[in-house]
Amino acid sequence: MKNWHPDLSRSTNPRYIAIADLIEIDLRSGVLAAGDRLPPQRELAKRLNIDFTTVARGYVEAQKRGLVDSHVGRGTFVAGGTGRERRGFSLDMAADPRRASAVDFSMNLPPDLTDPDLVARMHEGMSAVAANLTSLLRYQDFGGSEMDKEAAATWLGRRGVAPPQERIFVTPGAHPTLLAIFGILAKPGEVVLCEDITYAGMRSIAAQLRLNLAGVAMDEEGILPEAFEEACKGRQPKALYLNPTLQNPLTLTIPEKRREEIVAVARRHRVPIIEDDAYGFILAQGPLPFAAIAPDLTWHIGGLAKCIGAGLRLAYVVVPDTKSVWPFVSAMRTGNVMASPLNMALATRWIEDGTADGILRFIRAEAAARQEMVASIFPSGSYRADPLSFNIWLPLTKGWTRSTFGSHMRNSGIGVVASDAFTVTGPAPEAVRVCLGGPVSRERLKVALDFMAHALEGPPEMAASFF
Repeated sequence: MKNWHPDLSRSTNPRYIAIADLIEIDLRSGVLAAGDRLPPQRELAKRLNIDFTTVARGYVEAQKRGLVDSHVGRGTFVAGGTGRERRGFSLDMAADPRRASAVDFSMNLPPDLTDPDLVARMHEGMSAVAANLTSLLRYQDFGGSEMDKEAAATWLGRRGVAPPQERIFVTPGAHPTLLAIFGILAKPGEVVLCEDITYAGMRSIAAQLRLNLAGVAMDEEGILPEAFEEACKGRQPKALYLNPTLQNPLTLTIPEKRREEIVAVARRHRVPIIEDDAYGFILAQGPLPFAAIAPDLTWHIGGLAKCIGAGLRLAYVVVPDTKSVWPFVSAMRTGNVMASPLNMALATRWIEDGTADGILRFIRAEAAARQEMVASIFPSGSYRADPLSFNIWLPLTKGWTRSTFGSHMRNSGIGVVASDAFTVTGPAPEAVRVCLGGPVSRERLKVALDFMAHALEGPPEMAASFF
């Protein structure tokens, strides 16, 4: 098979990764067979009009996956099976039931991954990481290795965030990062601003640090710049917390013009912005992050829980300036020592080989399908959602209260959380957050949504299952 001529346009990955991908694809499809000799590296480089080193890296990558064997003086040959087969991976392998822990449906979960080929690629990534298992079990410097930071920079760069590497850190998730940042910026009793209806975790963090959390009035596009201005003048806040893209729980995304208006107010009053960008990657083309609009004001937290997987417990964090680096590192190391090197290596591998992109594409497609299901069941205008959000915000009518509705839906198998968990200022509205993700199948979700919609057609007294 010396005439093998891969079409690199079939892959969106870096070219060296694409070469390995196409060897695997052509082996599966029968274009390549075990024992075929691949073209010499320089010959293939000339044929594809790319650098020799790119082809060399591609062959090395393919060898790591078990797709090829190289012999000095003889050449590179296709191995006897795909990487998954050679490593003994099987999608039929039984899971250990002791690991099948109960799911916390109160969390806003992305849909579970169910694509067999994608899961197989994830397995292969774990196998590649295992080659460095001994070194990954050691203590390491906080913030990630150079290659982990390079992967973080690549990932963040897709959102238009491009800081120098010395201001990028890999941390063990958004929550400990938020605790560290607010511990640096504010003392007990001092004011931190956020949305009137905000992420429930922010309320818990503020309570833990004994901060005075104050909500800023909102409209359909996020916090009102004039309300933010008034709060800055009257409250002297130490920071502004925002979850600006697919905000949890309201699902709103702050448009770019409003972001610029918020930045202008923050700059006038020298108020740092903490950008919790948990859902930033879910939108294929969202507005620029605050960290791209005002990098000198913004602490950016790009968590991987929603776009790759919560079990990784990782976030990519960008601090606003070099003077913030040491206080941040000190606070994080005191509370967490380091992020798991194993998890960092796995995330880096998945980003480099394109698996992370595959996971993200699956999550987007499944979230969209579930939102379409909601739209087919609930009347237009009766709820709030984005076509890609993992939840809906459901105002209650016809005498339903958040407590009666929560009781009615308790055994439905989907997460329903009362508005109290998210309300910062004033009385909580009669509304709930309904989560659509997690391990719930579309079929089971439809049953729960039909049950919910039927109940809401009349008052709670008509829903016999409530009593």
